[in-house]
Amino acid sequence: MSHRSQPLLRAYVTTRTLCGSMTQLGRHVHRGQRGEGVISAAIAVLIMAFIGAGMWLAFDRMFNDTTDRTQDQVELIGR
Repeated sequence: MSHRSQPLLRAYVTTRTLCGSMTQLGRHVHRGQRGEGVISAAIAVLIMAFIGAGMWLAFDRMFNDTTDRTQDQVELIGR
């Protein structure tokens, strides 16, 4: 190996080592975030369930109120 190629070899080895370290660091951080998608999906499902329950309660109340008013009007017509 010539004297000129030693700095290039050192630069290559250093670059490859740093890239490998960064890749391992990225994998480590990624492993710590494995459950993030599941947790986010569970939160979204809970929010949608609460919205759905609220909408059902509002619809049920409105439907019952409309039924009562209609019944009152039918009784008035029948007198």
